[in-house]
Amino acid sequence: MLDVRNLTTRFHTRNGVVHAVENVSFSVDPGQTLGIVGESGSGKSVTCYSLLGLIPQPPGRIHAGQALFDGVDLLKTSEKQLQKIRGKRISMIFQDPMTSLNPFMKVSAQITEPLELHENCHGKQALHRAIKALEEVGIPEPEKRIHSYPHEFSGGMRQRVMIAMALITRPELLICDEPTTALDVTVQKQVLDLIRDRQRELGTAVIFITHDLAVVSEMCDKINVMYAGRIVESAPKAELFRNPLHAYTRSLLKSIPASHPKGEPLYTIPGLPPDLSRPAPGCSFQPRNRLGNARLCLTDKSPSLDEIEPGHFAQNCPGCLAGALTSV
Repeated sequence: MLDVRNLTTRFHTRNGVVHAVENVSFSVDPGQTLGIVGESGSGKSVTCYSLLGLIPQPPGRIHAGQALFDGVDLLKTSEKQLQKIRGKRISMIFQDPMTSLNPFMKVSAQITEPLELHENCHGKQALHRAIKALEEVGIPEPEKRIHSYPHEFSGGMRQRVMIAMALITRPELLICDEPTTALDVTVQKQVLDLIRDRQRELGTAVIFITHDLAVVSEMCDKINVMYAGRIVESAPKAELFRNPLHAYTRSLLKSIPASHPKGEPLYTIPGLPPDLSRPAPGCSFQPRNRLGNARLCLTDKSPSLDEIEPGHFAQNCPGCLAGALTSV
């Protein structure tokens, strides 16, 4: 359904060029859930914003790459053609519904807007479909609540409104940008179950962006691990959790609180992610590598993403692969 090849997005600022996404490639099949995981600033959201033409230009600029969606290159198509796809065939649930929803517009106007733009559906017919969409995502008394403003909803309810907006046109691909970050655990599970149920009903493919490995383990079929704007490891979910190869992936898994015996200190990855406006040659994870062998990390060139095992790709850096559970 979606085939992304060598996507490179940079931001040209007064302090230099920020290499936000470098040479990223992946694909998504119909009905599949692809997880993109990594720390804040690793390039997860910028990758998906690039696909939908949501990068502010300037300062952002897509330098290279191809993103074929049903034969259409999203990176090179006209804005008019992209508007026909965005919101209709590809929808997105943004990270913070309070800032994504317009506080000056009633929910009814915001939910019906995709219908008016893409399906020429107006008036009572559009309102009826919007009420049904709210009912399907579990909003109580949708006939009354649809005429409310966003601030009159709780955080969980606002997220449900965002889901209703994203799914009302029955998209083929849904991008979820950390949709559960600001929610408590109970509401988080409700939102995840809702997305999964609607995906099964509609047959929608999903790209799920998150830093929460517990969410990834529950939701995704395949996982891409990103660090410093690049994919450092990619594998089916079961394989990645059973046999993580890259030192960064192993560090993320070791950081999960549930993996620690009771009473032991929690493991944290030392240091900070690199400054992407001053990319250093070689392995970007080398300064923080404690689970591999930092002395063996590449210093003269960036490691390539290679198929280390069948269907299991990782950056081929000797220092980051050292100490993996299998022989590489």
